[in-house]
Amino acid sequence: MDQSNDLSTLRMVGISKRFPGVLANDNIDFEVKAGQVHGILGENGAGKTTLMKILYGLHQPDSGEIFLNGKKVEIHSPKAAGDLGIGMVHQHFMLIENLTALENVVLGLPTKHPPLLDLEPARNRFNELTKEYDLHLTPSSPVWSLPVGDQQWLEILKLLFRNAKLLILDEPTAVLAPKQAKQLLSTVRRFAQEGRAIIFISHKLEEMKEVVDCVTVLRDGHVVGTVDPKEVQSAQLAQMMVGRDVFLDRRERAPYKDKKEVLVIEHLDCLNDRKLPALRKIDLTVKSGEIVGVAGVDGNGQRELAECITGLRQFTGGTIHINQKPVDGVINDTTLLGYIPEDRHKTGLVLKFTVEENLILKTFEELPYTKRGIIQWHEIRQKADALIKEYDIRTPNSMVPVNHLSGGNQQKVVVARELSNKPALLISSQPTRGLDLGAVESVHNFLLKERNRGAAVLFISTELSEVLTLSDRIIVMFNGEIMGDLNAEKVDVNLIGELMLGHREGLEATP
Repeated sequence: MDQSNDLSTLRMVGISKRFPGVLANDNIDFEVKAGQVHGILGENGAGKTTLMKILYGLHQPDSGEIFLNGKKVEIHSPKAAGDLGIGMVHQHFMLIENLTALENVVLGLPTKHPPLLDLEPARNRFNELTKEYDLHLTPSSPVWSLPVGDQQWLEILKLLFRNAKLLILDEPTAVLAPKQAKQLLSTVRRFAQEGRAIIFISHKLEEMKEVVDCVTVLRDGHVVGTVDPKEVQSAQLAQMMVGRDVFLDRRERAPYKDKKEVLVIEHLDCLNDRKLPALRKIDLTVKSGEIVGVAGVDGNGQRELAECITGLRQFTGGTIHINQKPVDGVINDTTLLGYIPEDRHKTGLVLKFTVEENLILKTFEELPYTKRGIIQWHEIRQKADALIKEYDIRTPNSMVPVNHLSGGNQQKVVVARELSNKPALLISSQPTRGLDLGAVESVHNFLLKERNRGAAVLFISTELSEVLTLSDRIIVMFNGEIMGDLNAEKVDVNLIGELMLGHREGLEATP
């Protein structure tokens, strides 16, 4: 086997890793070759990310061996991985928001005059790579100002700067709009053609069929099998992942009879973080017993709309009423409003808190959780255990720190907390982002249950397929405006696509 410095083959043999109460990887064998895109499929908690963190030096295996080009290696840190030509784009970005795009790219690279960064030669290389790969990134832009799609490309650019030969991409399209995702998949194939080895982790079966050469499916820390995704049906891959059939199609739902206006928005204006117009004269009503889906490419005002409704962002004009009560600040009434934010790590959870602490974050001062100023842990634990059972949160117990849970189970903690008080209005923003099929199905079921209970649900997602699956009505946003308000059962997908691009011409032609 080739013993040169170029990385041609990776083999992981008999890899096992145990955490308290969890066997994350159990005797896993895995191989990827140069010029190949090798996919990894599995539910959250199946062991995918743990296996890749072992390869990247963030975890050490309890047993097993790693070979590069037939030579056994031990990878004790991400720096050691980088020195071996291994780079990883994590599901949650590893960027420093207050630094510029260029500063993030060069951070950690050797420099001629430490501790100063060699920015000018790096700037030239940055511009060359963005031009070569058709990336619209400006080196001087601060990371906090970049849309999530550009932040994803920036993470990939960091690997190109370091000339990584093996790229680990963990859910790389989870935050991308369909057009951006298509560009990324094309670039991944190009990376393979250039001789790199690519490990591609995703929950999206159609992506796997489009981009990977073979796919290894993990379940409960074991390898279920390795197959050519083009030779098996999506339903077979889903069954391998979850161990059962998964149902994500549109379901019949009875109309809710006692409809009343819950959310009423009139002439709403607001600014984004860069003090530019984000919402422009928005009028919107959401009634009890309906799911109103919000379709649109990410960055067209969806996040600002959710933040205005929940009181997290000041609006510059217009009014918002929930059950006839004006919104003029953060809403503390958990029976009035539930909010599943788009980023569970930044705004949905306190990662160092336990599962039970996160489940009562909004109600811990209330009876029976606090009496005479003293926290009643027995009551909190009892409530948490009931929610863990109801929402099928996979955790050894309620006292485990929430950052030890998989992404899907972290999201279930957020969903359980926000739905447990049966709010009149539920704002659900990107609730399935980065989740596997089983977790997506669970979230869909929870939202439909809320709708059937009589809650008014505003459902924001960049995944058009699930907006079509869940919604009773669909509004399409472009550049901070509502381009159309459509009946989800009769809607034309092509019309939605045109409205997402700002083209209203087809709307007038529809009956």
